[in-house]
Amino acid sequence: MPDLLLELRSEEIPARMQRRAAEDLKKLVTDALVERGFLYEGAKAFATPRRLALHVAGLPPRGEAVREERRGPRVGAPDAAVQGFLKSAGLDTIDQARTVTDPKKGEFYLAVIEREGRETLDVLAEILPQIIRTFPWPKSMRWGAASAQPGSLRWVRPLQSIVATFGPETESTEVVPFAVDGIAAGTVTYGHRFLAPAAIEVRRFDDYVQALERAKVVLDADRRKDIILHDARDLAFAQGLDLVEDEGLLEEVAGLVEWPVTLMGRFEESFLDIPAEAIRATIRANQKCFVLRRAGSEDLAPAFILVSNLEASDGGQAITAGNERVVRARLSDAKFFWETDKAVKLEDRLPKLDSIVFHEKLGTQGQRVRRIEALAGDLAEAVEADFTLVCRAARLAKADLVTEMVGEFPELQGLMGSKYAALQGEDPRVCAAIGDHYKPLGPSDRVPTDPVAITVAIADKLISLAGFWSIDEKPTGSKDPYGLRRAALGVIRLILENEIRLPLGELALADAFDLQPGPPRVLQIDLPGTIEELEAHFKDVPPDLDLMADPRVDDLLSFFADRLKVYLRDQGAGHDLIDAVFALPGQDDLLMVVRRVEALGKFLDTEDGRNLLAGYKRAANILRIEEKKDGRAYEAEPDAGLIASAGQPEERALHEALGIARAEASSAVGAEDFEGAMRALSRLRAPVDAFFDKVTVNAEDAGLRANRLALLNALRAATREVADFSRIEG
Repeated sequence: MPDLLLELRSEEIPARMQRRAAEDLKKLVTDALVERGFLYEGAKAFATPRRLALHVAGLPPRGEAVREERRGPRVGAPDAAVQGFLKSAGLDTIDQARTVTDPKKGEFYLAVIEREGRETLDVLAEILPQIIRTFPWPKSMRWGAASAQPGSLRWVRPLQSIVATFGPETESTEVVPFAVDGIAAGTVTYGHRFLAPAAIEVRRFDDYVQALERAKVVLDADRRKDIILHDARDLAFAQGLDLVEDEGLLEEVAGLVEWPVTLMGRFEESFLDIPAEAIRATIRANQKCFVLRRAGSEDLAPAFILVSNLEASDGGQAITAGNERVVRARLSDAKFFWETDKAVKLEDRLPKLDSIVFHEKLGTQGQRVRRIEALAGDLAEAVEADFTLVCRAARLAKADLVTEMVGEFPELQGLMGSKYAALQGEDPRVCAAIGDHYKPLGPSDRVPTDPVAITVAIADKLISLAGFWSIDEKPTGSKDPYGLRRAALGVIRLILENEIRLPLGELALADAFDLQPGPPRVLQIDLPGTIEELEAHFKDVPPDLDLMADPRVDDLLSFFADRLKVYLRDQGAGHDLIDAVFALPGQDDLLMVVRRVEALGKFLDTEDGRNLLAGYKRAANILRIEEKKDGRAYEAEPDAGLIASAGQPEERALHEALGIARAEASSAVGAEDFEGAMRALSRLRAPVDAFFDKVTVNAEDAGLRANRLALLNALRAATREVADFSRIEG
C-alpha cells in the first residue's frame, strides 16, 4: 500500500509549539482523508526545531467509487426547497431525480449520486495546500515581498521548503503536485544547518529518516530526549555525580536541538552558599542547563550539564567555556540578591505590598494578605492549628514577593520566603507554612500535612476564590485565567487527604466573602410596622432559616461540587453519586460527603442496593405520574390505622420496615456511620419487592389509593436520609 511523506521545513519552530503542531498536522491531514473516504493503516507526526514531518502509511492508490441515495422534498414542494435539493445533490434539473412513493408520506424526489473513485495523489494535491495555508499556529508571521499581498501565507517562521511524496515502499514514488506561495512540493530537504547544510533528496519515509540521521538530524523528539537523558546520566556518573532530572526542561531542550550533544560545565564552590533552589532556577531559566548533585547526596555539586546542537572540533571546550562564563555571571547576580534580601526582615517588607495591585477590583497585595490572615485565624480551630502561628505565617506568606530573588525568579515565591523566615528565627512551622501555602499546585503536587501550613494554604485559596466570585470573574468554558479550578481542587485535596472536618459553606466561604472589599451585605426586606404584624409576618418562617444567607456561597459550593466530581471520578466514583449526596441540605463538609459517597457506592454494588434503587425508581415514577394527574403531592405520612385495618400483609410489612429503617438510618447518619445507614436501608429490599409484587397501588378505593401513594412517598423520604436517589443513574 502507498505511503505519504510530508515535510514542512521552516526557519525555526519554537520548542513550546512543536508537540502541538505535530499533532495538529497529523489530525488535519488524516481527518481530511477520512472525510473523503480514504482510510489508512497508521500515521505519525514529528517535529524538530526546523521542520514538521508526517508519515501516513497504508493509503489506497485510488478511492472507491461512491453511490449514495439522497432523499429530497415531496413532489409539489415549494421551488426554494427543490432548488436547495438540486444544489446539494449536484443535479442540474429535477428531471435528473427519481420519483419514489412512500405509502405514508406520498411521492418525493430521490437523487442517486454516483462518484467515481479519485486518485489519492489528486486528493492529496487538493487538501495539503489548504491545510498549510490555514495551519493553526498560536502565533504566525508573513515575510518577504509576498507579505504585502493580501492572503499571503502565514507561518510560524518563514517556510523554506516542502517535501511531499506518495507511493509504495518498493517502487518509485511521485511528488504530490502542489505549491504554496511559490514554494513547490518536491523531494529535496536539508539536514543540520551547520553540520550538514547540503541538499538531500528523499523519496520515501524510511529513506528520509536515515538521510536525516546521516545529515545530523534526529527526527523523533522522544528519541532526542532519550539521547540527552542517557548521555547526561553517563557524563555525570563518570564524574561521581548524579543528574537532577527535570522532565519539563528535558522536553524544552529536546525542542531546541536537532543533533543533541551533552557537555559538562563547572562553577566555583563559593556559589553553593546560595539556596539550592535558587541555583537550579538560575541555571535552568537562563541557560536551559541541568544541575548535578554529589553522588548519594541531596547537596548540589558545582557543575552542570548543557546540551549543544553542535559537534565542535575542539570537543566542545569553547561552548562549555562560554556557558560557564554566563552561569558565573548569573550566579553572581543570584548571590547578590540572596545577600541583599537577608539584610531585611520579612515583616519590614510588608508595607511594600500595599503598593502592589493584586487586582483593580480586589485591591492590593497588602489588603489580600490581611484578608488571608483574618480567614486563616477563623479556620485555625477547625483545622486544629495554633492560632498565633497561623496568623504569623499568613501575615508573612506573601512578603517574599518584594524580595530581589523572587523578583528575578517568580517561581521561587513561597520557597524563598520560608528560607528568609528561617534565617530570622521564625518558628519552623511558620517557615514551612510560608513555603507550602501555594501547594498543591497540581494533581500530582505534594499536599502539606502540618496544620499551620494546611490552614494558611486553604485560606489563601478561599480568599482568591471568594474574591473573584465577588467580582463575577468565574471560570468559563476552557478559560480560567486566575487558576480558580486549580485553587478549588487544591482546597479539596487539602481537606480530604488530611481528613479535616471543615464546614466549607457556613464557616469558610461565608467568612471569605465577608472579608472581600465592598459594602457589607444588607438584607432588603419590606416589613410591616406593628409587633402584631411582625409576628404574623414571620409565623410561617422556619426557625432555622438564615435570613442573611449569601447566594454566592451556594454558587461557589456548587463549583466545589463540580471540582469534587472531577477529583472522585479520577478515583472511580460516579458523578451521579456525588450529585445524590450534594442534593441533600447542608452538605458542605467535604470529608463527610466523600465518606457518604463511598458508602453509597459500596451499597449500590450489592444486590440489595441495586434492587432497592430499582424499587425506589419504580415508586418515584408512580408518584410522579399520579401526582401530575391528581394535581397534588402525596407528602403526608401514611395513615397507620388504615394500613392496619384495610391494608394487605405486604403493605403492613413495608410500613413497619420503613419506620424502623428510617429511624436507624437517621441515627446512623447522625453518628456519621454511613455504612450503618446503608445497612438499615438494605433491610427494605425484601418488603419493597413484596409490596410491588402483591399490592396494587392504584386501588379502586380512593382513600386506600392515596394512602398507598403516601406509603411510596415514605419510601422516598427514608432513602433521603442518606442520599437523593432520584439523582442516581440506573
